[in-house]
Amino acid sequence: MTSVVRTEISADAMDDEPVQQPLAARNGLAGRMGAAGMPVEKAKDLKNSSRRLAGRLRSEGLGLMAVAALAVLSVGLSVIGPKLLGDATNVIIGGVRRHAIDFAALHRVIFEAVGAYVVSSALAYLQSYLLAGIVQRTMQRIRSDVEEKINRFPLRYIDNQPRGDLLSRVTNDIDNLAQSLQQTLSQALTSLLTVGGVVIMMLLISPLLALVAIVTIPASLLIIKVIAKRSKTRFVAQWTHTGTLNALVEETFTGHGLVKVFGRQRDVEARFDAKNEELYSASFGAQFISGTIQPAMMFLGNLNFVAIAVVGGLQVSSGAMNLGDIQAFIQYSRQFTQPITQLASMANVLQSGIASAERIFQLLDAPEESDDRDFPLATGEPRGRVEFDHVSFSYDPSRPLIEDLSLVAEPGQTVAIVGPTGAGKTTLVNLVMRFYDIDSGVITLDGNDISKMRRQDLRSNMGMVLQDTWLFHGTIKENIAFGNLDADDEHIMASARATYVDRFVHSLPDGYDTVLDDEGTTVSAGEKQLLTIARAFLADPAILILDEATSSVDTRTEVLIQKAMAALRSNRTSFVIAHRLSTIRDADIILVMESGRIVEQGNHEELLAARGAYFNLFNAQFASAAVDVT
Repeated sequence: MTSVVRTEISADAMDDEPVQQPLAARNGLAGRMGAAGMPVEKAKDLKNSSRRLAGRLRSEGLGLMAVAALAVLSVGLSVIGPKLLGDATNVIIGGVRRHAIDFAALHRVIFEAVGAYVVSSALAYLQSYLLAGIVQRTMQRIRSDVEEKINRFPLRYIDNQPRGDLLSRVTNDIDNLAQSLQQTLSQALTSLLTVGGVVIMMLLISPLLALVAIVTIPASLLIIKVIAKRSKTRFVAQWTHTGTLNALVEETFTGHGLVKVFGRQRDVEARFDAKNEELYSASFGAQFISGTIQPAMMFLGNLNFVAIAVVGGLQVSSGAMNLGDIQAFIQYSRQFTQPITQLASMANVLQSGIASAERIFQLLDAPEESDDRDFPLATGEPRGRVEFDHVSFSYDPSRPLIEDLSLVAEPGQTVAIVGPTGAGKTTLVNLVMRFYDIDSGVITLDGNDISKMRRQDLRSNMGMVLQDTWLFHGTIKENIAFGNLDADDEHIMASARATYVDRFVHSLPDGYDTVLDDEGTTVSAGEKQLLTIARAFLADPAILILDEATSSVDTRTEVLIQKAMAALRSNRTSFVIAHRLSTIRDADIILVMESGRIVEQGNHEELLAARGAYFNLFNAQFASAAVDVT
């Protein structure tokens, strides 16, 4: 028997579970994500995260060795280029002195230089192609591991995480890690090889001039360190203010109607202007200070160029060097500072990537649901008898919620659960679904302890309709079919007609092929509720759980749905959570909960006659007190 099981229940739909953080915090924007989705914080354990990331890349060992080999060949050929062009200059100068240029030798040297550059570029292209495959395959495996991990998370973990931060780890952090690896693995290797190759060539041409050039390395590193240290705090501020401004904009757009209704446009604009000014100040400082690296390095490079030109000119005039070698050396000196600057800039990119990797590994290391693969497979047709035997449960050990609860729901019975907000109504059905494990006691399904059943076997017997509707991006027909992926069109249409979905679908331009977005904005709140009810109808479960399932529909539709649900509940155990007591008058058993305890139980007439907690709830809804408005 196939059913739909909603494994992601928002805390907003659970009236007695921990409250989620505000919108800005849930979106994980403020203070967490910066420009381009880059994490603000550094990796706390750089060594361990780097080691684990290297372990992830180990399976691509052959590919990485090929990338390294291609980088060595590509850089080697590009480094030889200036020396070959210097040789061409020497051929020309020698020919001018002899009044006879050896064009054959000149053509040979030029062709060798062109060939070296062409082959170097081709090898660099192949290197980038292989590296892209290595990085993306690694990210594909990480995404698969994260997806599988999320499916193994207990609901307690998901409820305790800011939703935006959890999504950020799955999307932004993996993307940032991929970009960081793509940039740094190739460029860092190429830059290091270039620096080494250039130094070797300069030493071969002139050890004296090489010493003059190498003296600039400590000065370059010092400049980069000073500027990077000053710009770092400003970049952190820029990313923080960017996240805060994004959160403000998103909140304003989400509640745009309310902003207009309460006339708070000027207040929102003032808040936006203040945050925008903070972002401007931080961004200006960050960009200006970091932008001074390039002119500072150019200034240092020009000083180096002047020193090489002076010393090299003296070498040429004394006959210790020829003009072609000076030309090659000047080209090498120009190439020398560029990879150093690249290495400095890549340090921040790599650190950002490692920070993302650490957040991903934290997710992968989070506690999972207990393993149930060794439990026997369920056999036989489920009857739907549910029993709570002295069950106790709490979200926080210091604040008990359900204590010593016992009840029995017989097959085919409709059990209504009522009570004030925070009484434990939704928690009760979450325990039946085993979204949470109980602290003590036993819950059984048809006499079997659910803690010793496979979760998939348990939940395959259940269908659930929540007050907080959930629709995915797809057609109306696909959303209904989610309840039973094996159902044919005839059964899908029958479920739609039974729940009165068919009544409004024909008014849509594309009917059942109308595409809904993940927020279901194409249809109204009540119509979304009907679609989720149709999905549960199609699932045809042994146990049906309805959590305020008709709260968003009009009274007339509610009456029709109640009739349809009466047919659906035939020979099935149903748990109905309701605040509107008119919807559960016909329930076989009504449980009245207060502070995690069942204080009353019976049918509608019995509970009214008892004149207890249910009687007071009923009168609070249907009795009108006289109010003096004078």
